[in-house]
Amino acid sequence: MTAKKLDGVATAAAIKEELRARVAALRERGVVPGLGTLLVGDDPASRSYVTGKHRDCEEVGVASISVELPATASQGEIAEAVRGLNENPDVTGFIVQLPLPAGIDENAILELIDPDKDADGLHPTNLGRLVLGVDPKTAIDAPLPCTPAGVVELLARNSVPIAGQHVTVIGRGITVGRPLALLLTRKGTDATVTITHSRTPDLADQVRKADIVVAAVGQPHLVQADWVKPGAAVLDVGVTRVGTTESGKAKLAGDVDPAVGDIAGWLSPNPGGVGPMTRAMLVSNVVEAAERQAGGSPGTVL
Repeated sequence: MTAKKLDGVATAAAIKEELRARVAALRERGVVPGLGTLLVGDDPASRSYVTGKHRDCEEVGVASISVELPATASQGEIAEAVRGLNENPDVTGFIVQLPLPAGIDENAILELIDPDKDADGLHPTNLGRLVLGVDPKTAIDAPLPCTPAGVVELLARNSVPIAGQHVTVIGRGITVGRPLALLLTRKGTDATVTITHSRTPDLADQVRKADIVVAAVGQPHLVQADWVKPGAAVLDVGVTRVGTTESGKAKLAGDVDPAVGDIAGWLSPNPGGVGPMTRAMLVSNVVEAAERQAGGSPGTVL
């Protein structure tokens, strides 16, 4: 592989080191940031994700508040748990781990989250603030969606040019594709973005035009080497289970064919690329919420 590695593990570690100092400053003022999680049921993957998020928080000094309900919990019981996290003063930000059990209206549950405690940055109010915030200097301060923010940070901290570049995003979902386009086109970031998806008829041609490619559609090895402009930056966000290993562990594949590494200028590994950045930005949202609640702006403690 000739592409430079966009190392999400190392970049996330640097972000956590910065967050550790900010948390220490908050604690000196008696403010303890806290991440709350709501886990419904006992899905092994969901439990693993939640455990990892709390581990990340522990590394930087953020407290953990865990709420668990059985898979048989009703819509009302889950809603009540969300209200409890909204009202808990120890919780500066929280997430509802998805998916919720069959029969539960996920959107209705997510809309109950206090936007100021929205650690995922995906509450409709905060997405609306992102739409309004074309200019960061005048934007309403709000948490950003974790994966899109992680993508932008991974590029910026590895000195990949963004301003004036043509970015092709594959995927139109609300967790990555749509909000990522908004982040990349903000004043100060200044990319030109094309959003594509699995049904775009000329997808390969759209990708070939791009200086930066972000694949987040969940189709294993969709992006082929001959789709990619030589020297482009390629970020592999999609993850699909494609079987099991001999030891019984899940075998995963990203959206980008490994041969792309011989053409691209930069390539994020999968795993080890955008995933660690997503988790780091979740912790960042929790810390920033605590800084706001302490009367300061994100990155400062008054």
